[in-house]
Amino acid sequence: IEEDQRRSNALLNYTGALSDGSWSVSLMAYDNRWNSADQIPLRAVTQHRIDELGSIDTTLGGESSRYSLSGHWTQKGLKVSLYAARYELQLWSNFTYFLDEPVNGDQFEQVDQRWLYGGEISQTWELEGFIRPLNLRTGLQWRYDDIDEVGLYHTRARQHLGVTRADRVKESSSGVFTELEILLSSALRATLGARFDYYDFEVSNRAGTNRQGVNLDANSGEANDSKTSLKASIAYTLTDHWEAYAAIGDGFHSNDARGTTIAVDPADGSQVQTVDPLVASLGYEIGVLGTLAERADLSLAVWALELDSELLFVGDAGATEASEGSKRWGAEATLHIQLSDFWLADLEYAWTDATFTRATGGGREIPGAIEEVAQAGLSFRQPQGWFGSLRARYFGERPLVEDGSVSSDDSLVFNALFGRSFGNWSLELEVLNLLDSDDHDIDYFYPSQLAGEASAVEDIHFHPLEPRTARLTVNLAL
Repeated sequence: IEEDQRRSNALLNYTGALSDGSWSVSLMAYDNRWNSADQIPLRAVTQHRIDELGSIDTTLGGESSRYSLSGHWTQKGLKVSLYAARYELQLWSNFTYFLDEPVNGDQFEQVDQRWLYGGEISQTWELEGFIRPLNLRTGLQWRYDDIDEVGLYHTRARQHLGVTRADRVKESSSGVFTELEILLSSALRATLGARFDYYDFEVSNRAGTNRQGVNLDANSGEANDSKTSLKASIAYTLTDHWEAYAAIGDGFHSNDARGTTIAVDPADGSQVQTVDPLVASLGYEIGVLGTLAERADLSLAVWALELDSELLFVGDAGATEASEGSKRWGAEATLHIQLSDFWLADLEYAWTDATFTRATGGGREIPGAIEEVAQAGLSFRQPQGWFGSLRARYFGERPLVEDGSVSSDDSLVFNALFGRSFGNWSLELEVLNLLDSDDHDIDYFYPSQLAGEASAVEDIHFHPLEPRTARLTVNLAL
């Protein structure tokens, strides 16, 4: 498929001094249009209907833009930041082909048009005169999303056939926080933190009665929720080069605003249970970090995270599904070695065990949760001259269904970069997927129905890694 991508990016940044502080203003612009193959069913490739870079529906793709203005000011421990942005998205997808709509197909369009505003103000004090030195930081964060339309439409070749769901959403959030760092001794320091967050949702139906004949006015409504979060950590300096630490903290994630007010399923009008606006979480971490032989940095950590529930938004149905709670724990290691003045090697590895707290769908596995991730690299850079790198990324197998009976393959990809700088100019050649691997970038397992098939077929649906790609870039630093 011809991707026919047309993307443009622009960034303007200005920084200046003001009294005893500094300020900056940034203007960013992004615009992109593309065609996309999306994930494809494995059987379509093995049956030679298409090749691995082919597409079942050749009219998929999207258009997206984002324009933002932000400003920052810092002075004597005071930090202030403000931003405003306009975001638009039109995304055409087709995951099941002719499963639900045998004549016109299952293509759908997702629409998102919003203004978003926000900012943060914080103050840090270094306090003396107590038993031990203290660093106190407190502040306020806020964000407001004014969503003109977040919608879902049934389409064919990007042409509207009917609306499944369309809403106007207003979502605001604000949080106040404080953090206290205490130096208990020359080797021991502790950090205590507290935060209070408040969320408010307002959802208004724009679709009236949808193409399935379901009146969606019942999905309009308002919801709000708040959450207090606490955290604590302690760090101990073992030697001049090594430090150990432990941390615990609770938090949350916010759910889709539409899930907090939903009453009827857009597909058939059946009753749907709303979800909590905020879902609590609790995390722990212990670790050690330091230097080896003055040229190597090493860090090791073991962590755990518990979520009360996870929310799944079903994009082609316009409905939300609340899943069971989950537990994750794992270990991470990073190593950076300065081989010489010009050469640097790095290695990062992470292992994770992720399960639902209770069996769902025949098991406790979380579909798509990767167990092993690793990346390694070798790079060099001269102060004025040649530079380059060779990097490898590895993703391990991951379950695709809850009972673990279907899994993805692992994947390994190499990327390389080589260039030279000339004063303010630099020229670089980047080669992605250096060895032209045909591993899969993503994998899902679900039923779909192709043209000519009598019924749905459960199958792996995948997107391959992009084939070997070369990119030449010229940079000028002003």
